[in-house]
Amino acid sequence: MKSLVILGAGTAGTMMANKLARALPSGWKITVVDRDDHHVYQPGLLLLPFGMYREADIVRPRNILLPPGVDLVFGEVEHIDPTDNRVALKDGETLDYDVLIVATGTRIAPEATPGLTGPGWGKNAFEFYTLEGASALGRRLADWEGGRLVLNVAEMPIKCPVAPLEFVFLADAFFTEKGMRDKVEIVFATPLDAAFTKPKAAAALGELLKSKNIHLETDFVLESVDTEARTMSAYGGQELSYDLLVSIPLHFGSAAIQASGMGDEAGFLPTDKHTLQSRDHENVFALGDATNLPTSKAGSVAHFQAEVLIDNVLRFAEGRPLRPDFDGHANCFIETGHGKAVLIDFNYTTEPLPGKFPLPGLGPFTLLGESHVNHWGKLGFRWVYWHLLVKGEELPLDHRMAMAGKWS
Repeated sequence: MKSLVILGAGTAGTMMANKLARALPSGWKITVVDRDDHHVYQPGLLLLPFGMYREADIVRPRNILLPPGVDLVFGEVEHIDPTDNRVALKDGETLDYDVLIVATGTRIAPEATPGLTGPGWGKNAFEFYTLEGASALGRRLADWEGGRLVLNVAEMPIKCPVAPLEFVFLADAFFTEKGMRDKVEIVFATPLDAAFTKPKAAAALGELLKSKNIHLETDFVLESVDTEARTMSAYGGQELSYDLLVSIPLHFGSAAIQASGMGDEAGFLPTDKHTLQSRDHENVFALGDATNLPTSKAGSVAHFQAEVLIDNVLRFAEGRPLRPDFDGHANCFIETGHGKAVLIDFNYTTEPLPGKFPLPGLGPFTLLGESHVNHWGKLGFRWVYWHLLVKGEELPLDHRMAMAGKWS
């Protein structure tokens, strides 16, 4: 019996377990490891603070998302020994593997920024990248009386790079609908030199920020926070004061990857950007947020990667050459408030362009432009996620980015 171990039962790991359970020949055992039985629909965390979702809408047990025959082990990974092909858990259990798939995602580390988790953390400073943080922020927004709201991205990379922009757009709509937008100043503070990493999208999103009277503070690389004085300092000498801080904290890879000496300085696994094989260990593969690839850490990327990785894992198991088929494809809905959203579609070499998606000239979704249909696509994706995507079902989207329907 051969053993395939998947570390992480989030979006990427759950998809791969479902696909591999159907695709691997007999004689393979699949084991999935995660620390708890709570699978969170992470796009929903953005909507939770604004009352658009409840916690029950975005959390399900991990075990009901995995197929029969796949072993689900609950425990913290302590160490990986890629020489002996063994995973050690903190409770003393060990798991041997013939193939290892790393899908450990990212972790936020607000404590890594001096002062951020000081006395005001959870009172005037929050994050929404965890279920607990998003829920606490929602309770604060419900009775907040106004002032200066600063959303700050501490540093890149981050999980779901468009979520910070979505938050300020939704905040603008939220306070407008409450009749108190004139009492709220919204600031988007980013370490980037523009609203986004890609020039065309950055220009379009920058104009949206301006139209909604959201101030864009660029080149703000966070150094420290004083949550008692409610001030933030940047390495460039800039300072910002706030009444309410929404922080996108520093992101790191798995602590176990770092402890095992397998990761880069931030704990992300060095991965071949086209085959998804570890650059250092031939029987180790990775996908999703756990990799160091130069593409978005987003659920759509994990989905497109899974289509490539399933083939390459089977090829590896059969001793055949891997195919360098992943092109960095990512697409993201960006909520802009008032029932509208923008959709962007891009890859390693092509930035987001205007057009129609997925059917050229027909859509129904609009690329790099606001529409109500895009908003409903974003909301409808939750059903697709629970019933199709994490179940590893085939979706009518090619993992390769297509130029059809786009124009420059």
